[in-house]
Amino acid sequence: MIKASNLYKNFGDLNVLNDINISINQSEIVSIVGKSGAGKTTLLQILGTLEKPSSGEVFYENSNVLNLGKNAISEFRNKNIGFIFQFHHLLPEFTAIENICMPGYIAKKNKKELTDKAMHFLNILDLENRKDHKPNELSGGEQQRISVARALINDPKVILADEPSGNLDTKSANELHELFFKFRDSHKQTFIIVTHNSKLAEIADRKIEMKDGQIIN
Repeated sequence: MIKASNLYKNFGDLNVLNDINISINQSEIVSIVGKSGAGKTTLLQILGTLEKPSSGEVFYENSNVLNLGKNAISEFRNKNIGFIFQFHHLLPEFTAIENICMPGYIAKKNKKELTDKAMHFLNILDLENRKDHKPNELSGGEQQRISVARALINDPKVILADEPSGNLDTKSANELHELFFKFRDSHKQTFIIVTHNSKLAEIADRKIEMKDGQIIN
């Protein structure tokens, strides 16, 4: 489903990625591990079209997305990729359900259909009674589950997660990891997860290890 070939990324004289080649299958859950500075987040950002490589190619279903113009790549990202970040990035002035619907608003989808779908996710996540709460009224685990629902609202084919359980306690982290597999099985989505959580890394379908900007295992 995703194939990246000969990826290099330099920031000035700093070589962050060095000839990365990677293929990801549909409905696969892949973990990416390695020490800080290994290039994991940079790779994730390039796969998510948030960052362009210095050289190399990124294909989604045989289409080179790096050839898309600025507006086209933004539209592609909105429709096809969901993002889950360590620090949630929820908009503080909006309620939980509004935060979930935000990518759908950007895609100009029907507001009632979005709201119904968001409530469906809130029920699955056991957060239906928190729908009108703003982020500062939610726990860290609740905020992260809201960010998962937001990532899923547009039915993206791919979910990219960067240290999604990094700020959660063990119980909340385990619940979040179970959610990934639940949604993969029910919605056939692909998950690529950068993590330092050894348990999550091991239960993924495949673990990729990085060091010094290269895949070593």
